[in-house]
Amino acid sequence: MAKVLLVDTNFSSAPIYSVLQDLGHDVHVVGSNPIDALAKSANNFWNIDYSDTTALYDLIERENFDYLVPGCTDRSYKSCAFVNRGRFPGIETPAIEDEIHNKQKFRTIAEKLNLPIPETQNINNNRLDYPVIIKPVDSYSGKGITVLRSHNQQTFDNAIELAKKTSLTKEYIVERFIDGDLYSHNAFLKNQTAIKNFFVKENSTANSFVVDTSRVIFNPPSGMQQQIIDAVEKLAQYLNLKDGLIHSQFIWDGTKAYLIDRKRAIAGDLYSRLIELSTGYPFVENYVRPFLGMSYRDAENPDIRVPIMRHTVSVSKDQNFNHIHYKKSLFLESWVALSSVGDQLKPSPDSRVGILFARAKSQAELLTLYEATIRRQLYDVVD
Repeated sequence: MAKVLLVDTNFSSAPIYSVLQDLGHDVHVVGSNPIDALAKSANNFWNIDYSDTTALYDLIERENFDYLVPGCTDRSYKSCAFVNRGRFPGIETPAIEDEIHNKQKFRTIAEKLNLPIPETQNINNNRLDYPVIIKPVDSYSGKGITVLRSHNQQTFDNAIELAKKTSLTKEYIVERFIDGDLYSHNAFLKNQTAIKNFFVKENSTANSFVVDTSRVIFNPPSGMQQQIIDAVEKLAQYLNLKDGLIHSQFIWDGTKAYLIDRKRAIAGDLYSRLIELSTGYPFVENYVRPFLGMSYRDAENPDIRVPIMRHTVSVSKDQNFNHIHYKKSLFLESWVALSSVGDQLKPSPDSRVGILFARAKSQAELLTLYEATIRRQLYDVVD
């Protein structure tokens, strides 16, 4: 039995915690919120802000952990990279972590490698190629992002200030806004080769910059698939990335893919459960294994294709929560409650009612359900 520290207490990291326990380890969690899911349920909880890397390092030294496992947040992985110092397997160096997650530094690498990314815009040029998107270099959960479709100096200046205010480093980038469909790609790397790939269609309903609806795409367009896998492998080879998961988001305009984000951790809001319910693949376990110095485990049945939709129930304005009124019938595979009756809900992404996983009888039925959901026709959140 090894002593493992999971650096996250959010509910999205609960599947990671469960896998570590199933593998027979003594699992500890660390985080600053004592009412988080794992803070309340884990056997060993350390009430420490893991963004304080000095405090996190002192905990690791004092408790002599055998392994360190990042949770589902970018901050978790950044802190793990900073305190690792070559001690634990599967974790990138701080320099590599920064080149992956910092949007401006990644852009520099992408331009060098000719990776598909949106064109940057020079704000000193009064003739910007609209529409443009302005975002912090270290943004997450859609915060600090503005899309401008035409020039308005006051609106432009406000967007710059918002991005700077949201960024920890006060830095931002301005890119050409790409119209197209949003997808995510998950690759398990082995020797910088993507040996297992998953593509997921993503949509936003309550907040234009926050994904809340998704489904696995079993037959992505061949051009899209090849462009993204080639780009991820080129990046992995250039940075000499360690074995493990790399998650990317990209826009597909029907002909070309444009990388817009990437991380070396599982996406939040129980993204991992969508993959596992849809495919039967041990997604979380294979995320964990490289951090334990273990090789990947093969899926028992690699041909499973279950029509599943994941949807985060949230609202676009402040309101009270009383109940959910469903306007269409659906089969709930599972429901994870995140709010209680009487809670005051804030606009997405600052609060969530819950996360539903719906199963359909066929991919065609799933598509109908999915379309109703992204049109906000599936339910009403009643106050």
